[in-house]
Amino acid sequence: MTSLTEQEKKKLALDFCGLKLNSPLVLLSGCVGFGEEYTRINGFSNTDVGAICLKGTTLEPRLGNLPHRLSETYMGMLNAIGLQNPGSKIVVDEYLPNLDFTETRFIANLSGSTVEEYEAITRIFDDSPIDAMEINISCPNVKEGGVAFGNDPEMSARVVEVCRRATKKPLITKLSPNQTDIAENARRCIEAGTDGFAVINTLMGMAIDIHSRQPIIGNNQGGLSGPAIKPIALLKVHQVHQVAKQHNIPIIGQGGITTVDDAIEFIIAGATTVGIGTALFYEPLLCPKLNKGIVDYLDKHNLNNVSELVGTLQLHG
Repeated sequence: MTSLTEQEKKKLALDFCGLKLNSPLVLLSGCVGFGEEYTRINGFSNTDVGAICLKGTTLEPRLGNLPHRLSETYMGMLNAIGLQNPGSKIVVDEYLPNLDFTETRFIANLSGSTVEEYEAITRIFDDSPIDAMEINISCPNVKEGGVAFGNDPEMSARVVEVCRRATKKPLITKLSPNQTDIAENARRCIEAGTDGFAVINTLMGMAIDIHSRQPIIGNNQGGLSGPAIKPIALLKVHQVHQVAKQHNIPIIGQGGITTVDDAIEFIIAGATTVGIGTALFYEPLLCPKLNKGIVDYLDKHNLNNVSELVGTLQLHG
């Protein structure tokens, strides 16, 4: 694929939570491991993306869930990996030194089962070269009967608050779609100190083996991603943007983006950047195509930079 000219690259460059990004494309947590896997693919370059979100990291090592962990669905994919990871200290000490921070930005993804764990993980990554941290608040709160932090605005805000006290690095709160009022949750997280949002996390789903009459996923249920959730994700981005724009809080819009038109829709809805995840599993070199397509759209509509397109949705009525 033809490389972008310097002028075209300038059209894609933007600021996100104070970070200078090469492109509005962000590779999503869980889809690119700890950042080094995709460098093995011939033709892939970290400079094609604005940022890479590392795999979800917990305070202590985790083995994850029993198989099956993945199941392809119509227009999507179910996953229940169970946050398998070596623990935050190993990631900081052994994985981060292998990353080239001059090429792109790297974002840690933090997961905890208690508020105290979130705070401890944040402090560990604060003392590292990581550029920013994404708070995965869809994890169950073991002290509150397993209710997911992200499904309750009060608990969401509490997690953001303790993480905010533990670092001055940019904090991006990953919002769950499995809640009543995502805009209210966003408002509470802004008050607690978040610098940005990732909208949305996966929806919960199930697949059944009709022969065994058992769930295909070993965890019984998993997170649904891919094109099937795109309309829901678009609406949630729009709803969060109505609150976030009042405070200049940027959004990573994500959920089923596979084409240039998909990416542009999310930006128009209010996303400053767009997250690419499930699509990478079957088209790992998608990012250069998306970058070129976004530039072509900007040229066609006489826009000098992708940031001029953010939140330009014109509602009926």
